[in-house]
Amino acid sequence: MSRLTLLLVLLRATLAVLAIAFTAPASAHEIRPAYLEITENAEHRFDALWKQPALGTLAVRLVPEVSNGLLAGPPSEEGTTNTFLVRRWRDRPQTRDSFDGAVLRVAGLENTITDVLVCVTFANGQTIQTVLKPDNPSLTIRLQGAGKLAVPTYLVLGIEHILTGFDHLSFVLGLLLLVSGSRRLFKTITAFTVAHSITLAAAALGYVNVSAPVIESLVALSIVFVAVELVRSYRGRAGLTARHPWVIAFTFGLLHGFAFAGSLANIGLPAHNIPGALLLFNLGVEIGQLLFVTAVLAVVHAARRLHWPFAAGSRWATAYAIGALASYWMIERVHVLVPGPV
Repeated sequence: MSRLTLLLVLLRATLAVLAIAFTAPASAHEIRPAYLEITENAEHRFDALWKQPALGTLAVRLVPEVSNGLLAGPPSEEGTTNTFLVRRWRDRPQTRDSFDGAVLRVAGLENTITDVLVCVTFANGQTIQTVLKPDNPSLTIRLQGAGKLAVPTYLVLGIEHILTGFDHLSFVLGLLLLVSGSRRLFKTITAFTVAHSITLAAAALGYVNVSAPVIESLVALSIVFVAVELVRSYRGRAGLTARHPWVIAFTFGLLHGFAFAGSLANIGLPAHNIPGALLLFNLGVEIGQLLFVTAVLAVVHAARRLHWPFAAGSRWATAYAIGALASYWMIERVHVLVPGPV
């Protein structure tokens, strides 16, 4: 390949990275579900919690509504974090019977790509759970025959999370390009899976508490590290990851598991659903990861079979693209940790 051709390949990759970087927020997986929880308290009045994804004070206009008037008045509390807009209504005087046949909807949801997890819990122990989607933004509540969220739902959430979590996918892609041999690749991916499953479970069940901004910054750093190792290997200087890929995959997999747990915790699932949601969410993550690995290996295999002329240049372009994008994520996430001038 000529130097001119290689430069063109690198230029295209750089432009693609810049286009993604300047449109992507600090968190690389912003397609997160919103959450609406309605609970009947001991006095048979109702409390409600609404959480929707936000970037600082910026949030898509989503308005939860219940036709029995539960959310008609202003919230008792309202605030924002770096990642969520939170509203609470307390001690609302609706009756349980007023929910039977009431329509629950989220206005504006049809114009987004966000799902909304809904959990309605009554004092008698009955729980109604569902997921509202842009193509189905409303629910008619029926007290008879209602039950908990269908089993496949958390699987789907896990799959969607990993397939829209571009930072995690970038790390996996780096490992795929770095590791040669199917046996070593299997051991590496297995080590990554085992590691993030351990920390996902530990954090989601409350055994370990970590700072989300710190973890997100370290996740970005892990991707930069793998990108550097990838470039070193292309230059004929095998680094630690190339020599012991499963060790690096396991070590950084622990960090990625905490990030997965943070996403699951941010949804705000009820405590009694955490074990089941954890298992299904984790399985969904594994399924999504397997789909991604299969797709990448299929593309690599096809490129080799078709003798794609840009294959060599694309290796370098991909390594630098991963490193550049991960560096951007890391800078933005560290910026959140470091307070600016007053």
